[in-house]
Amino acid sequence: MTATLTQTAFAGEEDTDDVATLDDQRARADAAGFLSLEVTARSEIAEDIHLFELRASDGAPLPPFSAGAHVLVRTPAGIERRYSLCSSPVERDRYLIAVKFDADGRGGSASMTRDVRVGTRLKVAPPENYFALTGDAARYLLIAGGIGITPLRAMIAELDARNADYRVLYCTRTPESTAFLDELRASDRVVVHHDFGERDRSFALAPYLAARDGNTHLYCCGPRPLMQAVREAASHWPSSAVHFEDFGTSAHACSGESGGDKPFVVRLARSGQCVNVQAGESILDALRAHGVETPSSCEAGTCGSCRTRLVAGEADHRDFVLDEDEYDSAIMICVSRAKSDELVLDL
Repeated sequence: MTATLTQTAFAGEEDTDDVATLDDQRARADAAGFLSLEVTARSEIAEDIHLFELRASDGAPLPPFSAGAHVLVRTPAGIERRYSLCSSPVERDRYLIAVKFDADGRGGSASMTRDVRVGTRLKVAPPENYFALTGDAARYLLIAGGIGITPLRAMIAELDARNADYRVLYCTRTPESTAFLDELRASDRVVVHHDFGERDRSFALAPYLAARDGNTHLYCCGPRPLMQAVREAASHWPSSAVHFEDFGTSAHACSGESGGDKPFVVRLARSGQCVNVQAGESILDALRAHGVETPSSCEAGTCGSCRTRLVAGEADHRDFVLDEDEYDSAIMICVSRAKSDELVLDL
């Protein structure tokens, strides 16, 4: 499926009264482009899920964003992580992010949930969006799993403001682990499903995806098993109408089961250089370690910016961008790996 990258402008974003204050806010960014924002509220909204409110200390408006956007946050431990904005885009004075503690993660969520208090100042990059709502769909189907509800919550606010036709399917393990449960249950446009960790209680996607409808756009965010199930169930949909946001890190994606997590070699066709890619290491990270810089952004296999021509070898594709007819000629090097012992890339 092809991820759509077109940004969707939200009503009110182009208000010229905000130009001066926005320029002032950008001027406050440090040399690396980070804003210094203060945590003004924090709460645990579900089991292991913490909601953080971020504001400028002087109350100045923050850079605008459209629904589906994320910010890059530098945690107190110095780890940089992307978190989706779950506040309404019309709220210009604050950002809301929700962080799920991951005991098996690489430390970002642990630092946020352990070290951040009200009054903590965090370095936050201005919003980026690779998961924006298209403006020309007649209907929208939003599917979330677990913490993947966060960008969709902002989409709900935007779609409500548009008076758009939409439905939300939200799958979680238990009520206790469900973010924004009371708020979402109150909407007749939202279906909340709990599987309690039992396979035979998985949500039935087929009735919602069986009909091929080019006027409906599908947005899915959550763990990879959910996204893979949605991708398969919507395989007959137009690729331009299906959009994914991955809530697994590139490291998690690189340790998938499809081709194992064995080491392999990447040979660069233009220079002849060979780079060893270790188990648990992405091709992108291995190239960086050898001084080879290539375009990248999401590092989760959804934005398409790291697309690289595949010259030879069999790739283990773990992205949500390429269609099957492109598998022999391209690879997303932030998440995909090798089935063969060597890949040859056009670099």
